[in-house]
Amino acid sequence: MGLEASTVVGLRTLKIAAGGPAGHAEAQGMVAEKVQAALDWQMKAMTGGLGFTASGAAAKTLTHYRRKVRANRRRLSKI
Repeated sequence: MGLEASTVVGLRTLKIAAGGPAGHAEAQGMVAEKVQAALDWQMKAMTGGLGFTASGAAAKTLTHYRRKVRANRRRLSKI
């Protein structure tokens, strides 16, 4: 996940640095998506969706965020 996250940071940086409507939309979307991902995770935590052990919760948390990172990498990699 670390490599994918680094790739997303780099791709986003390039898109935002290019400016224009696409860069502006990426910056706004990035913030909204991070807030939504955190709220979704919090709901899972409050309803037992992360399990009841520390290792289970850690694994499910990584899975939750890995899906978001992977989707962003795929989207940003398209030319």
